[in-house]
Order: sequence, then structure tokens, then C-alpha cells
Amino acid sequence: MAGKVTIATVARHARVSRQTVSNVLNAPHIVRPETRQRVLEAITTLGYRANQAARQMRTGRSRLIAVRIEPTRDGINGSVLDRFLHGLTETAEAAGYRVMIYTAGDDDGEIATYEDLLSAYDLDAFVLTGTKHGDPRTAWLAHRAVPFVTFGRPWDDPDAHCWVDVDGAAGTEQATAHLVRAGHRRIGFIGWPRGSGVGDDRRSGWRRTLLASDLDPAGLDAETDDGITQGERTARELLARPAPPTALVCASDSLALGAVQAARDSRVDRDSGVDRAARDSGAHPHVPVIGFDDTPVAAAVGLTSVSQPLGEAAARCVDLLTDVLDGPQRTPRNLLLRPDLVLRHTA
Repeated sequence: MAGKVTIATVARHARVSRQTVSNVLNAPHIVRPETRQRVLEAITTLGYRANQAARQMRTGRSRLIAVRIEPTRDGINGSVLDRFLHGLTETAEAAGYRVMIYTAGDDDGEIATYEDLLSAYDLDAFVLTGTKHGDPRTAWLAHRAVPFVTFGRPWDDPDAHCWVDVDGAAGTEQATAHLVRAGHRRIGFIGWPRGSGVGDDRRSGWRRTLLASDLDPAGLDAETDDGITQGERTARELLARPAPPTALVCASDSLALGAVQAARDSRVDRDSGVDRAARDSGAHPHVPVIGFDDTPVAAAVGLTSVSQPLGEAAARCVDLLTDVLDGPQRTPRNLLLRPDLVLRHTA
């Protein structure tokens, strides 16, 4: 667009006042969502760029937030955080923030990075991922009054700080209920070792659904570290038991992809675990497998999986962070988002 784009230009395009545009840029929490969205669309359409130096002098803030990128694992589950980071960067930019990415190998390394970043940059806040029991990172930041929100619950105290999370139990409930409706009565679960907040949450949804269906989960639960090899080995052990499961729900797509390899060669006697209706329906004789996270690999190979609303989670993290930075002090807010089951060939 020819000519300089100013706040007044944006205001005219969005049919709002210049003060409203300023509020969207500097205090978006006080603007109605529909108005804020209209202004943000005008900003994008017109290519408006605020004067960052002037804004920092006016507000006393850098509009810079930091988030960690996880170490590379098997290239499958790492894509989950990649999608979250992409959504976070886009949403933060629309709200007038920039995102700084940093790396750390463990909690101690991450805390050391906090100190380095806070001494070298005028950071406004952090977005943390991968929360756990007794998380030392949140304690460190809270003790120093450094603003932050987390993508993941504070498992020891749900009201400790602002957070956004995906309801993992609801995801495995959907997966397990789908298999129950298909006629399966012995549905196994392959998850991570107990003590992981996320893993225990996902296991609880599987167990709760079986019990609600008057099905006994005894002997159908197995735990292992994450990975395709681990998933295959654990699935083979489950399927070799005297009363094997006829279907499998897994805590991740990596575990599920390994389980698919094991199940491919493991036909089961459907009469032992599937009702007559399912048997007569011509159901596939191989063991159905459902993963979690709906990674690109899952889509490519036809793996049924639970999909997390990562874009929405990222957007809500930015909303909460805006509240933390711009809003009055109040009780920490939290949001638990519901995932969806994506059906494909494996179930």
C-alpha cells in the first residue's frame, strides 16, 4: 500500500478510534475480542509496524518474551512443540510481542539460561512448556517475580500460576470409548513410567473409561520410556500375555507407531475379547492402535490419533500473558482445552 501507514490509517480501516488501536497494541485485554480481532486484521492487511523504540519508552517494556525449544528426540513428538511455537510466534506478533527462542538440556540448564537472558536482555516474560511435579523452573521465576505462563499444568497446585493445557484424560477417554463401541473388551494401554503428570493424566482417561464400561483394566497396562522401539517391544510383551489385549491405546504417537509394527504380526482370537456383533461386522483382524498428538507422521501412515488444539493453546497462552503483564493483579487463571480423536486406518 502506497504511503506511510499510521495508527490513524489503521483506525479508519477498522472503523474504530485511534485510542482503540493504541489499546490493542499496548493493553489488548481492555478491548472487546471482536473489536480487537478487527483491528488486528487491519494491522495485517495494511502492513502497519509500530515504532518499537517509542513504545518501549512509553510502556517501560520491551514486548519481548522467551520460550524454550526442546532438544531433538525421535523427530516425531518434537513436532508437537514445533507447531505450538509456530502458533505462539504468530499470535504474539499480532499482539505486538516478539518471541525469543532458547535451548537447554535440562531444568538446571534452563534456569541458568534464565539468569543469562534476564541479565542480557530486557525480557518481559517467559512461556514455559513441559511442566512436571516439583517443577523448579516455575519456583525460580515466581520467587524472583518474573512474569510467566505455562503450556502445561502445575501438577502440584492447579492454582499456582496462569496456565493453558490440553485435557489428556479426555483424549484417551475418546480413544478408549471408540474401541469399546467397536466391541473391544480388552483394551490395553502403553504409557510412560508413572510419575509423569502428562503420562498419568493420559493413563487415567483410559482406566476411567474401562471402569465406566464395567471392564477390568487389570493386566492390560504397560509402561516404558517414549520411543518407537520401546513401543514395539512393550506391545509385543502385552500381546504375548495369556489374555492379550485386542486393541491398544498409547500415550504418544511414537509408542503407537512401534505398537503398530508389533500388532501387524499379532492376530488375536477375537472371540476372547470382542463381542459377537463386532466379530460378525467383519472388523479388521489385526489389533487396532490409537496414538496421541496427531503428528505429521501419524497422518502420513494412517495412524488414528488424538489431536491437540495447539494453535488455540498458543493463542490462549498469549492472552493470559497479556493479562499477567497488563491487567490488574488477580487470582491466576487457567484454561483446559479439549482434544479431538482423528480416525484413520489403524482404528
